[in-house]
Amino acid sequence: MERHQVPVYLGALAAGALVGRLAPGAGPGLEHAINPVLAALLYVTFLQVPAAELLRSLRAGRFLAAALVVNFAVVPLVVAAMFPFLPEDRAVRLGVLLVLLAPCVDYVIVFSGLAGGSAERLLAATPLLLLAQMVLLPGLLFLFMGPDLGGVVEAGPFVEAFTVLIVIPLTLAWLTQAWAARRRAGARVAGAMGTAMVPLMAATLLTVVASQVPKLGDSLGDVARVVPFYVLFLVVMAFAGLGVSRLFRLGTADGRAVVFTGATRNSLVVLPLALALPDALAIAAVVVVTQTLVEVVGMVIYVRAVPRLLPAASPGRNGQPG
Repeated sequence: MERHQVPVYLGALAAGALVGRLAPGAGPGLEHAINPVLAALLYVTFLQVPAAELLRSLRAGRFLAAALVVNFAVVPLVVAAMFPFLPEDRAVRLGVLLVLLAPCVDYVIVFSGLAGGSAERLLAATPLLLLAQMVLLPGLLFLFMGPDLGGVVEAGPFVEAFTVLIVIPLTLAWLTQAWAARRRAGARVAGAMGTAMVPLMAATLLTVVASQVPKLGDSLGDVARVVPFYVLFLVVMAFAGLGVSRLFRLGTADGRAVVFTGATRNSLVVLPLALALPDALAIAAVVVVTQTLVEVVGMVIYVRAVPRLLPAASPGRNGQPG
């Protein structure tokens, strides 16, 4: 299943769209399932790297600095360049801002690993990236959209997301690792959980898409107009991430991870924020999900393109510490 996970994810997206069309009444119930499924996915993700590796990776100062720069300095500049050309509808604009200004903390680890990136470094950076976006996103929205929408995103949903999607899964993963180190039964459970990564990712994508497709209604044209911007973002960020990795003189694996963290966005985690918006801005949630659809296809290309964009260095430099 791991060898064929990209086709599995694409199939999950297609199945989600089909379910959303054929059973639109299931949408509200599926919305409530998003956070539990995503939390389970992140638990399994955190379980893949031992706690000691995570702690060691937190000392990788140059990598963490590069990840922060690419996500919170370069990305806002790229979004600012695109912003005047976005559709005028404020809900559409808000949806684009919500998703593009928030770096991914979940499947970026999977796709980066497939391309030879440092999965353990990204895992270690996950809490920092989520905390940073929690603090910075309201201010960035204010800068882009002014005071009338600057207060739409409140701290409460982000704190809840950080607790439910990061703190609890990470704590459970560490407890499971400790159990596995001491008991054979724990090792068997940890091994079994490791095989659940791909099915959980597929379940998350299916749930998200199926819950949001019924909301499209007559807004398909408005949503479709943002697709070229999402594609352009992926293209630009591939080279921007490469530039940042070279600026910080990162090794090949760390550099690829920086390219991925700059390009992938936090659509699954910011979706609850979009769902909490007033009815007049409801289309923002569909705009967020649309980015997921574009990004997963983009990641198929990234997995093959990034190793060519940032090829393996000589043995003495490959994987150079950050």
